[in-house]
Amino acid sequence: MTLRRLIPLALTAGVAAALAMATPPALAMAAPATAPVQLTIPAPTGPDQIGTVSLHLVQAGRPDPWVPGRTRELMISLTYPARHAGRYPMAPYMEAGAWKSFLQDLKLPVGSVLVPQTAAHEGAPVARHPGGLPVILYSPPSGGDRSFNTALVQDLASRGYLVVTVDHTYSDREVEFPGGRVAQRVLPENPTDQQLTDEVAEREKDMRFVLDELTAIDRGANPDAWHRTLPGGLRGAMNLSEVGMLGMSLGGDTAAATMFDDSRIKAGINMDGTLHDGPVITSGLTRPFMLLSAADHNRDNDPSWASFWNASTGWKRDFQLLGSLHGTYFDAEVLFPQLAGVLGLTPTRLATTLIGTINPVRAITVESAYVDAFFAQHLRHHPEHLLDGPSPRFPEMVPVP
Repeated sequence: MTLRRLIPLALTAGVAAALAMATPPALAMAAPATAPVQLTIPAPTGPDQIGTVSLHLVQAGRPDPWVPGRTRELMISLTYPARHAGRYPMAPYMEAGAWKSFLQDLKLPVGSVLVPQTAAHEGAPVARHPGGLPVILYSPPSGGDRSFNTALVQDLASRGYLVVTVDHTYSDREVEFPGGRVAQRVLPENPTDQQLTDEVAEREKDMRFVLDELTAIDRGANPDAWHRTLPGGLRGAMNLSEVGMLGMSLGGDTAAATMFDDSRIKAGINMDGTLHDGPVITSGLTRPFMLLSAADHNRDNDPSWASFWNASTGWKRDFQLLGSLHGTYFDAEVLFPQLAGVLGLTPTRLATTLIGTINPVRAITVESAYVDAFFAQHLRHHPEHLLDGPSPRFPEMVPVP
């Protein structure tokens, strides 16, 4: 088991450790920038404007598995089609305290790199769609956080989904709660297989709790621990009979494990994550699931994927993105090229250790197309021929027989 499969080379302190392992001089080469670097992420391509709201959830009666004496608490964000979005402020990629912690982890001065703005507007009213909004749950990588696939999440929301991104407290690198408290990761940076199995089990509990809370929200409840006002139109806006789940790295493992135990999740995607949950590896799934892998990872060199694939009896697809690495499957793909100057990263280092050789914006475009097609077929029940085999539109995405 390698670090790059477990803790993504991305916007976390894990990047410093992993980057040092791959290319020891990289951070030492970093030179102070003469002006702050303003990071950006690709704009969504769907027709809807986007709103977002963050909620602080506390699971009464469940002790935190990682920090004794604490009750389990999570931060989540709902990103959704919005109306009158321009009347509401733009949401940052990450909260101020978490962003400061991230810069400190990378040994970059505060203010040297500016947090990206998203396309989402905080608190904007929900745009209702006929039949309700299909819901997609998102679990981030171990050592990541809920912002890590913002480009993909925004694109899905702009196409009529309500996407719920979840921070797994003390597994994520940093989680900022209302009031500015930042909870740092406490799990080991080089976990054993058993520790990863345990982590997935607790993440699954998080996701099932979040799904319970979504049901309460759709009925008009407000579970936010701070009782902050929810966006107008949220009550009754979700179609909770059409729920999917998406995850990257250990989040993809979490998606498969949660689907195995919770029939409310109708379809799922694992983006380049080795599996550690025993039952789903040996028994597979009977509902639709898609594997998306980097160019150096697939069933031929990952026994967990091979076993899962052979055992699964439901609709299934396996695609491999040419020219990609593990980091291609989240926002590192577009953010790291912008950070190259302040981190002292050459184009060769970027391509060989972090994001692969595929064009960053093209990678996001291809990934978004396949994820959207999958959920359109299985949550909206619109046949999508893109998933049937090779595509001349996206020759970089190769079906694995």
